[in-house]
Formats: sequence, structure tokens, C-alpha cells
Amino acid sequence: MTSQPGRLVVGFLEALASERGASPNTIEAYRRDLSDYEGSLGDQGTDALKAGAAHVRAYLSSRGANGLSAASLARRLSAIRQFHKHLYAEGRRRDDPTLAIQGSRRARPLPKMLTVAEVDRLIATAREGLDASERPLRERLAAARMACVIEVIYASGLRVSEVLSLPKSAARLKEPVLTVRGKGGKERLALLSNPARAAMAAYRTLLSEAAPGAAALPWLFPALSASGHLTRQAFARDLKIAAAAAGIPASRVSPHVLRHAFASHLLQNGADLRVVQDLLGHADISTTQIYTHVLDERAKAMVRDLHPMNDEEGS
Repeated sequence: MTSQPGRLVVGFLEALASERGASPNTIEAYRRDLSDYEGSLGDQGTDALKAGAAHVRAYLSSRGANGLSAASLARRLSAIRQFHKHLYAEGRRRDDPTLAIQGSRRARPLPKMLTVAEVDRLIATAREGLDASERPLRERLAAARMACVIEVIYASGLRVSEVLSLPKSAARLKEPVLTVRGKGGKERLALLSNPARAAMAAYRTLLSEAAPGAAALPWLFPALSASGHLTRQAFARDLKIAAAAAGIPASRVSPHVLRHAFASHLLQNGADLRVVQDLLGHADISTTQIYTHVLDERAKAMVRDLHPMNDEEGS
């Protein structure tokens, strides 16, 4: 079990929240990683104010030996770098031991892809439970909620955490535009399709009928959780069940895969990469460029199908 963070980590986390507007999920991830790092330094007989590059390397080596993946090790090193950069900036240290450490370069994996037909099948499967009038009202409500969340993510490209924390007023908007607060507290506009808006209206109507007390709460997707709304974990679990029912391997489906589908399908249909960047809320275009494999495939198809030389026999 991860130990509680020391005062240096607590100070860093407070700065992360106040100065950078980091989300609770981001802060919790840093807390876990840095608490583990502090524990390792203690085992090595040192602390964050005295540790050198050798101590950091020993920590990463031990976690790698214990089976931590390359991706997780890279994330840990990133957290440790930010932590020591903070200590240096605050004058707590006169050096930064992570400057001498070079992280391994990893090829960025391509996002998992769903076809348009698979997304349609996923939504249709979720709606089957909604349209079955003989089912208990609670089951129809669960189906309506699932269909609604899928529709909204696929229509808008919002992160699942952004969708699940939407206020209930989002269902009453007269215009198909949402204002959302994303990573770092930055606001951006998200567009909703007519099917997504219809799914929101159908879901809220059933919610008012099945659970009027829940419908009165401030969230679009209220639930019995610490946050007061549906959690990412609960939705991800139910999404995999819906995927299996739709004949799609559960391993290929996650909330983030729906966001990938939004971006990839827009690019397949000719959307500008900069527009997709804005809609996804990416601060850096390089993050969005992971989807350019879609453009590459379109370019190959265009050359194959349209280049005059490809019409010549025996070439």
C-alpha cells in the first residue's frame, strides 16, 4: 500500500493545483507516484532534498525489475522530473538530479480504432434496452444513460471525465454548443449532434420518471458516488458489457476509444487537423498528430485510385 506523501510532495501537489489548475485525477496520479518515490528514497537512506541521479536511477530500475511497464516508468520519471524542478525553482535544492537522466524513447502507439459501423452498432445495441418497453424502468434508464454517454462522446470528442461531470443544464441548451472546462482549467467549445441532443432529452425524461430525486441533483449523470455523478470506472465497465453485446471485443473498446473514433472519423472525412486539435482541447498539435495515420491511409488510397500511372497495365 502506498504511503502518505511527505511535506515536500504535499507542497508540490498544492502548487500543481493552484498554479496549473491540475485536475483531481492528475493530482492523485502524482500523489501515488511521488509517494512511492519518497518511500524508495527512504529505503535508500536519503530524501528528496539530498537524492542524486543514482538514487533516481535505482528507483526506476527497481520498479522496472518488479514488472512496471515502459509506459508506466516513463510516467514515473516525468512526475519525478516535475517534482525536482519544483524543488529547484522554490530554492529547496541547488540542483536537479533528474537532468542527468535520459528517459528511453518509446514509439508512440497508434490509438485503437473503431469503424463507423462499429460505433453505430454499439449505439444501436445500447438503444435496444431503451426501446424494449417490457423491461423494468430502471433497466431502460441504464440503457438510455449508456446510449446517451456514447452519443455525446462520439459527437463532441469530449474526454469521458468532461462528459460525466456535465451539469444537468447541458440537456436544456437551445443551441448545439457546450462550453466545457478541460485540462488546466481551459475552456473550449464542444459541438453536439442532433442525435446526441435527442439522446440527452430521452435519458433525462426517463430519469425524471424513474428517479425524480436524482433528476433534481445538479449533474447530468447523477450517481451514488463521492463526486455525485457517474464515475469513469463505472461507465468503462458498463461500456465493455455493451461492446460484448454488440459483438465487438471488449479489449478494443474504452471511453477513450470513442474519443479516438470522433477524431479519426472527422479526419477521414476531410476535417482540418487544427480544427480537430481545438475540438479535442489539445494544447499541442503534436498530440493531435497521432491521428495523422488516418490521413496517411487516405493519401495512399488517393494515389492508388486516382494517379493516372496506376491505370497502365503491367506497370
